Amino acid sequence: MPEITRFYGMIIKMYFQQKEHNPPHVHVLYGSYMGAIEIQSLKMSEGDLPPKALAMAREWITQYREELLNIWNTQNFVKLPPLE
Repeated sequence: MPEITRFYGMIIKMYFQQKEHNPPHVHVLYGSYMGAIEIQSLKMSEGDLPPKALAMAREWITQYREELLNIWNTQNFVKLPPLE
């Protein structure tokens, strides 16, 4: 699972086996926490994250939604900037 970015102790990754992992989402690792967040709806579909980490991850996903969907649809991996 390639790493797309990391910031504030969080690592954002994405699987590249779309058909097995729809809807489009990213995986957020934060210490011992892990959550899968859907790119379109920002819903956490599995796992758990502390509220502050979840809010920062959602802010970052919103900022890079178009790029993330492009990565998901083309499976052309690129690194993205962190949340600042």
